[in-house]
Amino acid sequence: MPASGLLFLVAALALIGWVSARARAARFRAGTQRRFSSLPQHHGWFVALCTLIPALLFLSVWQFTSPALVTDAVIATPAAAALPPPGLDRAAILSEARNLANGYAYGAFHPLSSRLAPAYAAAQDRFDLIASVAALLLAFAGGALSFLAVRPGFSARTHVERVVMALLLAASLLAILTTLGIVASLLVESARFFRIVPVADFLFGTHWSPQVIDPRDPGASLGAVPLFWGTFFIGAIIAMAVAIPLGLMSAIYLTQYAAPATRRWIKPLLEILAGVPTVVYGYFAALTVAPAVRELGVALGIANATSESALAAGLVMGVMIVPFVSSMADDSLAAVPASMRDGSLAMGATRSETIRQVLVPAALPGVVGGVLLAVSRAIGETMIVVMAASGVATLTLNPFASTTTVTKQIVDLLTGEAAFDSAKTLAAFALGLTLFAITFMLNVVALMVVRRYREAYD
Repeated sequence: MPASGLLFLVAALALIGWVSARARAARFRAGTQRRFSSLPQHHGWFVALCTLIPALLFLSVWQFTSPALVTDAVIATPAAAALPPPGLDRAAILSEARNLANGYAYGAFHPLSSRLAPAYAAAQDRFDLIASVAALLLAFAGGALSFLAVRPGFSARTHVERVVMALLLAASLLAILTTLGIVASLLVESARFFRIVPVADFLFGTHWSPQVIDPRDPGASLGAVPLFWGTFFIGAIIAMAVAIPLGLMSAIYLTQYAAPATRRWIKPLLEILAGVPTVVYGYFAALTVAPAVRELGVALGIANATSESALAAGLVMGVMIVPFVSSMADDSLAAVPASMRDGSLAMGATRSETIRQVLVPAALPGVVGGVLLAVSRAIGETMIVVMAASGVATLTLNPFASTTTVTKQIVDLLTGEAAFDSAKTLAAFALGLTLFAITFMLNVVALMVVRRYREAYD
């Protein structure tokens, strides 16, 4: 049975259980003044959840275990006797046979794949039937048992609330577990890298050339200081030089000077920038801004001006993160108590003096938070630097020169045919771990700044 049809049947059973339990609860409540702990809809939701949850849990587990069961069943068939020993060739043949059986491919490179495809299809149908029957039985059993529990003294509301709380807790833990999984994978792979390359050579080396790595001294070609500098130069200097003035001034204008009708139009238009895909910014940087920057550099007499410059990528990145700074600053300025602004104006200060000496200092925690959020977003940006920045790692203060970033190098390192356990490929995980640590430190600094100024203005 197709997955969509099976889910539809389980949902239909849950709906039947909800209607039946609600009707039964309504009947024993009719004609009595007794106070009940649960409403009819609570009983309905209790039965519906007891119908849905066991079946969905089973299907979730089955989704991960069934491919291995199907493969084992195929390997046990006589047609699989000609399979090569376990390895890459065997996995490729089995994968090709699976794609043929599922209709994802229309031809086979290996003849054995065509002979195994019918066995794959038969095994898949058999295990799909088992899964369908088991899921429907679980749904029916859960619904029937929970329906029998519907009676006047049963506290369905408590059980439903506990289930909902468990679902909310699971949703909350999912983000935490995902973060822990990311950190764990980075730590494991980075540890493999640092067994090959010394930490000091990686963090303090000034030469980055992963294309040519000396096996006797791999750290000599994997010094990441130029990458850190390029990331900081593009994302934290040039981009912030664009985003902070534009974002802060636009927030001041929208909150303090703009008419309500003007604000209703300008603020949504400004926030549209946050919804533009980064690949569009990358095209804009590569096709429009980069040539203009190169021509500007040539006009200024800079001999090494190039289209793949730090300035081109930084300018477009700054425009992209203007909404982050503007929105946070806008919300922070709007949250400043009106009494502070009115008191300053009553003392004879002009509007600009009030903004400069009262509103902006009071809103500084939110402004700083927005700036640090924008910095974190900028240093993690990939598409703009891939399309507009260079792949050459250099230590330079010239914004018209070529430079690269950590994210650009991660893309370059993980594309190609290098072995996964080589120093070149594992360097991507070390760069990712370093980028994660930098972003984490930025968040810590943001919390410290917010806490300090919050105490000052409470």
